[in-house]
Amino acid sequence: MPERTDSPTMLEVQLMPHPSSPESPIDSLTVHLERDGLALWLRFVAEGRMPGVVWPGPVEPGRTDDLWRHSCFEAFVEADGGYVEYNLSPSGQWASYRFDSPRQGMRSAQEVATPGELDLAQDMLALETRIELPNGARRLGLSAVIESVDGSFSYWALAHPSDKPDFHHPDSFVLELP
Repeated sequence: MPERTDSPTMLEVQLMPHPSSPESPIDSLTVHLERDGLALWLRFVAEGRMPGVVWPGPVEPGRTDDLWRHSCFEAFVEADGGYVEYNLSPSGQWASYRFDSPRQGMRSAQEVATPGELDLAQDMLALETRIELPNGARRLGLSAVIESVDGSFSYWALAHPSDKPDFHHPDSFVLELP
């Protein structure tokens, strides 16, 4: 179970690297979240040696595919009829996909993400975003793909239920939505 710090209105959880991930320039990855009806505010905070990470540069915000091929943050929301995956890039781009079951029935989701503030320093990066939750949203999985300048990738999540990184695994959705 992920480490969780609760307050009346906000949750804070820690992501952990998959055991098979190589050493990463990231030392810790924290997510702050707060629910507001059918929306969820998220703030991903990565701490470590930021010059060692390949962060996508700023571009025109909007919906874009294949964000997970580079450093990005992700949210998976279990809901009625399957789940929705959100990809959130430090570039300002985002994507959302609906699935009927693990990796089955993929299509663009109606739910959108609204990129927010990005803070970048030598020892941290913080990305805020707001996502629209699907009807019947129940459980949440949070994750990140971190690309290092040496070309390696580390995979971070609340839980790693399989021997390979798999953010779509149903047992990765371990957080009950507030």
